Amino acid sequence: MTTADPRTALAAALPDSELVTDPDVLASLSADDAEWAPAGRPLAALRATSTAEVAAAVAACADLGVAVVPRGAGTGLSGGANATDGCLVLDMSRMNRVLEIDEENLIAVVQPGVVNNDLKAAVAERGLWYPPDPASAPWSTIGGNVATNAGGLCCLKYGVTRDYVLGLQAVVGGPAGAYGTVVRLGRRTTKGVSGYDLAGLFVGSEGTLGVVTEITLRLRPALRDAPHTVVGAFDDLVTAGEAVALCTRRGLRPAALELLDRACLEAVEEWKHLGIGPEANALLLARLDAPGQAGLDEAEAVAAAFTDSGARWAERSTDATEAEALFEARRLAYPALERLGPVLTEDVCVPLSAVPEMLARTEEIGARHGVRIATIAHAGDGNLHPLLITAPGDDTARRAAQAAFEELLVAAVALGGTVTGEHGVGLLKRGGMRGELGPEVCAMQDALKLTLDPLGLFNPGKVTGDPR
Repeated sequence: MTTADPRTALAAALPDSELVTDPDVLASLSADDAEWAPAGRPLAALRATSTAEVAAAVAACADLGVAVVPRGAGTGLSGGANATDGCLVLDMSRMNRVLEIDEENLIAVVQPGVVNNDLKAAVAERGLWYPPDPASAPWSTIGGNVATNAGGLCCLKYGVTRDYVLGLQAVVGGPAGAYGTVVRLGRRTTKGVSGYDLAGLFVGSEGTLGVVTEITLRLRPALRDAPHTVVGAFDDLVTAGEAVALCTRRGLRPAALELLDRACLEAVEEWKHLGIGPEANALLLARLDAPGQAGLDEAEAVAAAFTDSGARWAERSTDATEAEALFEARRLAYPALERLGPVLTEDVCVPLSAVPEMLARTEEIGARHGVRIATIAHAGDGNLHPLLITAPGDDTARRAAQAAFEELLVAAVALGGTVTGEHGVGLLKRGGMRGELGPEVCAMQDALKLTLDPLGLFNPGKVTGDPR
């Protein structure tokens, strides 16, 4: 089907849907939070309200040759939700219902627009817990978390999004049938090896294989005891990294082990006035949630590991309010630094033994390029988030930050790591991904994309590029 006016044709094909065409609104829906990631001008946007509406939109777009770019809350940091020229932006944020909470089988069924923290609150009322907790949990949606296989603070002990996705409903095309076909992948049971793990394949695919419209999630019983928090202060990032490595060697497994440098703490305190005085150049925050005496013993062991690694001091917090403020500072670090100027966010992940070396290389790369880098990290699992800060409107600083960004990707891979632990490849890390995976594996990815999406309709140009 061809037309001189694809927008009119799209509206005619979707008579029961309200398309967004206002230029200012479209601009607000055309990009995520990734700094300097290119974004195109979409044809229109659709704020979907049902699987049937998504299916109709995908079918119409296939007929018209219009690409489909799904998005959730737009909190991504790699450009994975950025529009392409002439696409339909499929805004999933209004599909935000918790459809089922099955207490007996520890399952929740949700639409993709459910905000992470809203799901946590809903299941907590039933004495249950959904562990994946990215720092963006107050704003990011489950659909976006699935798209990037988000992790967060608790993934060190409790795993990432993929570990909790049992099944999906998705709108697909390709070998499943005509574009707009609705399929169910995965299952509700804990075990199941009937066929390939297609649900797992969709987790982390960044919307490039189809549009997820429903997610079946595994839950856990809520923790009964209040967690313990251990804080360690260090003179430099490398020493803090050595403390992380020592915790691992000693077999310690906190629920969370987070790192913040002085720049992060100062930015948060200036913004939110939480009463946290940065007394060192780096802080490690450990959260221990083993019950009873085991939790106390674990907290003391972590404090000892911090001290033995060279911490200026290490203490177990007995003040729940103070402990929560410290973890709140960790969650607020990125938006606090964003207030200072454009922030290019890294997401490299290295083996735990390589954390000290990666922190050292981060400092060296920043100094050599003259780029200010503030560092936060899920240090316990090697997932580091160097934040490259530039002055607004300074093109020279922007180019220096982009060059440093690419060097950090190379350094992580050289240390046996990956270019992205949880933010996704999107647009910013395609080159780094190719360097990490090599041509043979990239060819496999391209072939998979071509098989499941032969028209290149779903989020083209992301992750694999466009294999057509």
